[in-house]
Amino acid sequence: MNRIKLLFFAAIRDRAGAKSIEMDIPSDMTILQLKEKLGADYPNLKESMKSVLVAVNREYAFDEAVVPSNAEIALFPPVSGGQ
Repeated sequence: MNRIKLLFFAAIRDRAGAKSIEMDIPSDMTILQLKEKLGADYPNLKESMKSVLVAVNREYAFDEAVVPSNAEIALFPPVSGGQ
C-alpha cells in the first residue's frame, strides 16, 4: 500500500468538508483511479472529479500517471476568469 496526503482547495474543500486527508491506496493506482475512488468514497465529490485539476508533489498530473509513494496530491476546481 501507498500512503498519500490529499489537499483540497476552493469548492472542492467545501464539498469534502476538510482541507486535507490521508489515505492508503494500492501502489499502482493511477490519478484516474484515485479520482474514481474519491467519487465513490465521498459522494459529494463525485461531480467535481469529472473536471478537477490534479497536482502531484506540486506538478500537474494527468489521468494516466501512477501516483508515487508518499505523494502529496492537490485537487483544484477548474479556474475560469476574465470577461
